[in-house]
Amino acid sequence: MAEQKNITFEAAMEQLEQIVERLEEGDVPLEKSIDLFQQGMALSKVCHSKLQNIEKKMDTIMKDNGESEPFLVKDDEQ
Repeated sequence: MAEQKNITFEAAMEQLEQIVERLEEGDVPLEKSIDLFQQGMALSKVCHSKLQNIEKKMDTIMKDNGESEPFLVKDDEQ
């Protein structure tokens, strides 16, 4: 699991896609299917965690004086 925490988001998504493809083929033995499912769930957690971290970073922008302020998206119509 420590190896998966150091994996990039893109690599984790690629591995997750490969696991889904193998499971969708349907010719994987039950024990291997369970193992692949567990690996997929672990990769999914890693991706979710990385996305949450990015969202937190995107929510805050640094001002010129070093203070942080919330990032607000403004509509073009205003």
